[in-house]
Amino acid sequence: MLLHVIARGKIARTPEAELVARYEKRVTWPLKLTELPETGGRVADPLTPCRTVLLDEKGRDLSSEELAATLEKWRDGGVRECRFVLGAADGHSQAERDAADLLLAFGRATWPHLLARAMLMEQVFRATSILAGHPYHRAG
Repeated sequence: MLLHVIARGKIARTPEAELVARYEKRVTWPLKLTELPETGGRVADPLTPCRTVLLDEKGRDLSSEELAATLEKWRDGGVRECRFVLGAADGHSQAERDAADLLLAFGRATWPHLLARAMLMEQVFRATSILAGHPYHRAG
């Protein structure tokens, strides 16, 4: 299954960009990163079947193991692509939220956009590592 991270705005040369690049190298599943302008811009139609995960302050606060289990269920169910979408500064529209398969939050705190992108990449890496059978120090 292709993991596709789609984010509004450029990450440029920042400490967060270094973290994103570090986790990008460590993810063993097919992975694609797409940056879109803050406003406008569109991504090509997804592979089908596809699942869409929006990072959203109103989303569910999943543990790393729960996120891994969700990806595993989708992958084993024949999903070909999972899109993780970070919205612009104003977040996602209600129509986008309604169409998403999962709204995901990283707790109740507000996170800077670039840091949220790095945190997402770390969670993608962690989830795929859990599914690959690597020991998870928080398991049990």
